[in-house]
Amino acid sequence: MSISGKILEKIIKEVVCKQLETNAVIANSQHGFTKNKSCQMNLISFFEKVTSWVDAVNAVDVAYLDFSKAFDKVPHDLLANKLVKCGLGKTMVRWICNWLSKRTQRVLTNASSSSWKEVMSGVPQGSILGPVLFNIFINDLDEGLEGTIIKLAEDTKLEGIANTPEDRSRIQNDHNRLERWAETNKMKFNRDQCKILHFGRKNEMQRYRMGDDAWLNSSTCETDLGVLMDNKLNMSLQCDAAAKKANGILACINRSIASRAREVMLPLYSALVRPHLEYCVQFWAPQLTGDVDKLESVQRRATKMIKGLENKPYEEWLKELGMFSLQKRRLRGDMVAIYKYVRGSHREEGASLFAAACRLGRGTMVSNYRKGDST
Repeated sequence: MSISGKILEKIIKEVVCKQLETNAVIANSQHGFTKNKSCQMNLISFFEKVTSWVDAVNAVDVAYLDFSKAFDKVPHDLLANKLVKCGLGKTMVRWICNWLSKRTQRVLTNASSSSWKEVMSGVPQGSILGPVLFNIFINDLDEGLEGTIIKLAEDTKLEGIANTPEDRSRIQNDHNRLERWAETNKMKFNRDQCKILHFGRKNEMQRYRMGDDAWLNSSTCETDLGVLMDNKLNMSLQCDAAAKKANGILACINRSIASRAREVMLPLYSALVRPHLEYCVQFWAPQLTGDVDKLESVQRRATKMIKGLENKPYEEWLKELGMFSLQKRRLRGDMVAIYKYVRGSHREEGASLFAAACRLGRGTMVSNYRKGDST
């Protein structure tokens, strides 16, 4: 896209987002392309309920729902109607409709190409305005549901207690409502990619349908926004995956980069390796000693590759390089996250995560916080 086109899109986006914020249009369940929300916040908000229910000896079923070509299937006529309902002015809606219309595409294969065809649906992926329009289109997905739903753009999860046949029937009714929403809005669920995770020791492992004849498959482990979740809420699999990915990149650096100077190795480690060890780590932070050591061993290996530090203890390496252990970095990250939930931009969500426990002394207050299987 041209620079001028991007600038114009950004101006329109700011006006639209201001209008959406003023009218409180976008539901709290949406975490994608939304101010002050993120993947980590999505995971913490959703699984705080799951863990509290499981701790209370409930069976919990979580459905991971996947739209088929979500951004490409948004019908322009239905989107225009929803833009009007959001309170956007006629001039703005007309501009957006003109921006979406008269787009053409063709398919290229080797030296052959198809004829040009007009694009009748979809919001442009990679554009500035497209994600905002998709959020508006999918905003009413929550309506009429009895369970708890949470979204990050098109990545959608639905949870509910599944102790009794009545509970499981309510979850099935929610699936039926979602299927009707998809049909009404000319969208489609990729049923082969929709999975059910069953939590709790007394879970009956109920099977659910999406539509009249499609049974959703159960799973013991699913990748949720880049984090491996298993049905026992054990984070060891995620630790293994993070360490394996980071070690693979570190091995590639070792093979490809001849220099071992700290000026070269430290930026490469910080930019390419450590992010895999710390992505959403405030949600899945390891509690078992073996998992903690597994992650720390990656940083130990990286510092050992730096010239001049080969024969020194790990603690001296860190001091020499001005670094902290991953465990200390996680502690700092926890404190930053807690501040955001208690006093910062996430205070609304923090009200359900934190509660004043008691006063230990003058001016001292303690809060309780549940994170995964730790307290």
